[in-house]
Amino acid sequence: MEKNQIIDLEITDLSYEAMGVAHYEGMTVFVTNALPGETVKAKILKVKKNFAFAKIEEIVKESPDRVNIELNQWVQTGLASLAHIKYDKQLEFKRNQVVNLLKKAHLDDVEVGETLPSPEETGYRNKAQVPVREVNGQLEIGFFRRHSHDLVPLTNFFTTDPEIDRVLVAVRDILRQYRVPAYDEVHNKGEVRYLDVRRSKATGEIMVILVCLHKDFPQLPKVAEAIKQIDGVTSLVLNYNPKKTNVILGKVDYLIFGKPQITDQIGDVKFRISPESFFQINSLQTPRLYDLAIKKAELAPDDVVVDAYSGIGTIGLTVAKHVKEVRGIESVRDAVKDANNNAELNNIDNARYVAGKAEEVMPKWAAKGMKTDVIFVDPPRKGLTSEFIDAAVKTNPKKIVYISCNPATMIRDLQELLEHGYSFERIDPVDMFPQTPHVEAVTVLEREKYGNEVR
Repeated sequence: MEKNQIIDLEITDLSYEAMGVAHYEGMTVFVTNALPGETVKAKILKVKKNFAFAKIEEIVKESPDRVNIELNQWVQTGLASLAHIKYDKQLEFKRNQVVNLLKKAHLDDVEVGETLPSPEETGYRNKAQVPVREVNGQLEIGFFRRHSHDLVPLTNFFTTDPEIDRVLVAVRDILRQYRVPAYDEVHNKGEVRYLDVRRSKATGEIMVILVCLHKDFPQLPKVAEAIKQIDGVTSLVLNYNPKKTNVILGKVDYLIFGKPQITDQIGDVKFRISPESFFQINSLQTPRLYDLAIKKAELAPDDVVVDAYSGIGTIGLTVAKHVKEVRGIESVRDAVKDANNNAELNNIDNARYVAGKAEEVMPKWAAKGMKTDVIFVDPPRKGLTSEFIDAAVKTNPKKIVYISCNPATMIRDLQELLEHGYSFERIDPVDMFPQTPHVEAVTVLEREKYGNEVR
């Protein structure tokens, strides 16, 4: 097998990244956009020792699960790498991810629920962070082609709220009009690196964030005045990111006009959101996710709850009305400030949040003899640390509710919690990110009882 060779392949499976899997002369071949059951002519793009990557030249036999979409860029960029698959099959694919991970961990007896579908299959994202680059001498917005830094220009981002798409294109045109230079990542020069736009589905407020190489640029006053005229835009922020890095946002924000936050809502709880604060992307699915977690937790009015990795308090403040007390931990100081302000905004007086890393704060609380009833964890993709798990267990919670955006690290952590005397029987997948391979998952671990004693 060699690069540019055209070969016939039968697709037998999907990889985690939703690439078609085939076998040829003892090699595994990953084929972009191919589906199980299809026969394709494929062109080899890259050959490694035991596997190769290929792209479809021709579909000889098409899967009945295929959706033929016109704008193939969504799949090419990885922005919506499942867009060519019928939605019910996407839900199956996500459930199977969890099932397969449990099998690898020899936890086959754990029940896996059906994936909870999203109310919106497209246009669900309440935030977009899109790179700004020069392509063929013109400032463009779009998304990077998969496994590259080649920008594919886009005006329709498919999974993003159409109102956000409208604002992105309008801001792009303003930057072009005033000849603001796009960022050049090779030479670390230019000006606008990313456009970051957030929209509240509850209030319609729209925040535009220009992520820039400098604190200011000559055209900014005119650019700001033009952005102010875009229908729905309530604030403009300049985020200063001078470093040569892949990290999107810098650490300093300058409010150019409008309010420093937008207000959104989960269920009956309102949230003010700052530029760098984490807020769940899928506004309509989030309350369903939290309702599922709360229902599974079987909370009691006298429970003391910890909300770890709390962000702006979305889980804890939703839980607060069901329990005696909520204590939250979050490493981003602005998010902690937002969380405490959000408690005040909603007249919630039994929740308070502290700044710090969960794996550092939790051991301090455990050392002071703090006892908890239920711990909610919603960690980043890397999952929990052993330090956090050890400290959490020392507070002797009856239950640990684990919400995860990465089932692989979740199941790793669940195995460690099993060793601490906690057990779980079921994992429920939740589709927070339709058209992508990502799957959220929820489970509840309970402290094991032996006779009348608790282990």
